Amino acid sequence: MTERTHKTIEQAEQEGKYIRKVRSFVKREGRLTNGQAKALEQFWGTMGLEHKNGLIDARNLFGNDNPIVLEIGFGMGKSLVEMAKNAPELNFIGVEVHKPGVGACISLAQEQGVDNLKVYEHDAIEILADCIAESSLTTVQLFFPDPWHKKKHHKRRIVSPEFVEAIRKKLKVGGVFHMATDWENYAECMLEDMSSAGGYKNLSENSDYVPRPDSRPLTKFENRGQR
Repeated sequence: MTERTHKTIEQAEQEGKYIRKVRSFVKREGRLTNGQAKALEQFWGTMGLEHKNGLIDARNLFGNDNPIVLEIGFGMGKSLVEMAKNAPELNFIGVEVHKPGVGACISLAQEQGVDNLKVYEHDAIEILADCIAESSLTTVQLFFPDPWHKKKHHKRRIVSPEFVEAIRKKLKVGGVFHMATDWENYAECMLEDMSSAGGYKNLSENSDYVPRPDSRPLTKFENRGQR
């Protein structure tokens, strides 16, 4: 018999053990709008997922065996909802730490009649570790993570060799890890980490970067930057 010794962060802290965490994000909550608060109150029961519930049963969760796309850090959720609406043959799971963004995403999904999307309000690293089965995902999306542009803060960037390996374990064979960033230095660091990671193949023809696929909507900030 093998005993599972892994504990969640919450379990360790409940036992009085302090675990130092270098976060890839800073929570700037802001205030919930009335619409966001109402969406969370009314629809969290059908759209929301809880880290404390542990490993998910995707078939039971969505009622089908459709491929699963996981998006880490969906912001206000506009592009995630659009992708889910445009691809009903896929199931989507979004992970975001900021409650207003989660509320906005749920509100928009309900408004658009999207029913193939579930969301976590939690740290993505812990969701990957405790809630996502190995070899279960078709795609992992990481779009415009916080670049932590100062060199002394680069250790806070979510993309690292350890993170890349954690993603690989959750992807099915043939699955895709799709990243996007508008910071050149971060793009170079991402490419370096991916090039040295085992088990991956770059889909770029030149072994560097790929153009934005039509399936990924332009974000508000991309449109603003291009203008």
